[in-house]
Amino acid sequence: MSSAGPPGLPHVDAVTPAVLVLPGPVSRGETPRLCAEVRALLETTRAGVVVCDVGGLGPPGLAVVDLLARLELTAGRAGGRIRLRDPDPALPALLDLVGLRFETERQVEQREPPLGVEEAVEPGDAAV
Repeated sequence: MSSAGPPGLPHVDAVTPAVLVLPGPVSRGETPRLCAEVRALLETTRAGVVVCDVGGLGPPGLAVVDLLARLELTAGRAGGRIRLRDPDPALPALLDLVGLRFETERQVEQREPPLGVEEAVEPGDAAV
């Protein structure tokens, strides 16, 4: 008689990162509280990543850049990092301008078109 174990990988524990919603606009006085929240989320979830939902921050400015830099520094000191969710299209460009790089979720990737979709062929084009 044989017995089979449960399906899947029993030794793998999938950890879902915590989400911190950053409401806008954020004042400089709120930065210490938000940093403490990031540190606490990293300690309690042990995921190593806190997802910061920045969709509500509005148009990015230097205050947002300062906040995100401080949150990333706090996360790094706690052994983790932050990932941005739903950033304003101008935010990655502004962060790049000041030399900061953040991983983002829900980025539109440039990839091949789906199967079955072909580009238009003009008469007289050479066969490839």
